Amino acid sequence: MTQILKEGGKTIIKTDKRIDTINAGQFEKDIEPVLQEQGLDIEMDCTDLEYIASSGLRIIQKTMRTVMTKKGQFKITNTNPNIYNVLSMTGFTKFMTVEQKQL
Repeated sequence: MTQILKEGGKTIIKTDKRIDTINAGQFEKDIEPVLQEQGLDIEMDCTDLEYIASSGLRIIQKTMRTVMTKKGQFKITNTNPNIYNVLSMTGFTKFMTVEQKQL
């Protein structure tokens, strides 16, 4: 289940263990209200994320574009090495901040 937390002026989206074709639609619905806000400062916390499918990558890209359009900030944090590699191989690390989990 996706958790949305507010800390200071930042919104933290905590992902579940998977973002795949089965739950991507629900994940997108869960975060949609956050994307309606102005002055977005969003951190997607992937501490629990173990698997991401192309449908999840599409949602991340759409989220980042929405945040950029609203002149906000977006970053992905606490990725495990496998998720970081997927984001790197697909080029996401070239156009957004992606931080690996500190071991």
